[in-house]
Amino acid sequence: MTRPSVGEVGVWLRFGDYTPELAASLEELGYGTLWVGGSPDGDLKIVDRLLNATSKVTVATGIVNIWKDDPATVGASFRRIDAAHPGRFILGIGAGHREQIGEQYVRPYSALESYLDALDSEGVPPDQRALAALGPRVLQLSAARSAGAHPYFTTPEHTRTARELIGPGPLLAPEQKVILDENPAQARALARRSLNFYKGVANYVANFRRMGFGEDDLAGEGSDRLVDALIAHGSPAAVRARVGEHLSAGADHVAVQVLTQPGADPLPGYRALAAELFGG
Repeated sequence: MTRPSVGEVGVWLRFGDYTPELAASLEELGYGTLWVGGSPDGDLKIVDRLLNATSKVTVATGIVNIWKDDPATVGASFRRIDAAHPGRFILGIGAGHREQIGEQYVRPYSALESYLDALDSEGVPPDQRALAALGPRVLQLSAARSAGAHPYFTTPEHTRTARELIGPGPLLAPEQKVILDENPAQARALARRSLNFYKGVANYVANFRRMGFGEDDLAGEGSDRLVDALIAHGSPAAVRARVGEHLSAGADHVAVQVLTQPGADPLPGYRALAAELFGG
């Protein structure tokens, strides 16, 4: 089985924010992949709904949490989905956050290896799975045991380093948060609401430090330097430029997450971006 086509730009939304109607609209706008974030349940019924509502877009999980759902359940879900929609699904898995998992979160690298072994036994082909990966060891594991890596909340510089680590072949599909607001103060205020959680999560803090951010950047609400590097804000053209930086640094695909005020419809933002990105 060859790796599913992902396109250069996709959409990242939490699983609870997707509807079949939204999926169909995003496909029509030209996005290549719909990333289903926020640890969807292992039955992956949300993936069925999105694929049933569309005709060609790839759907990928970003990610199924290995501590939450056992590989037998996930493997059965994969086989069901792939039989109905061959070649349109990528199973993204990851180890999540120690702070949310608790005492069960032990030796995550070994747990990922064991989970991949079990997915092998369940018939999930490496070319149709991906790993959430930030640090060098998991990035290299993603290249060795899956289609590639789906780094979350990173920068184009991280993308460049990741590509050097995994080599030219594997998929590299970073997520990029964006805010379509040309008022920097307003955009940064919204950005910090998203950043706040990750500044308290050990694996992300460690990765921020690997990317060159220091204590001054991480203190309080986070420095403007940190915010601006992690979250693209401004006009659709400014977002297109950031996406281009990832692609130039070695990304095959960028999963764009449009941040909005709570409860706001994300579709207008994705429509404005599509007009800039695809000329639609």
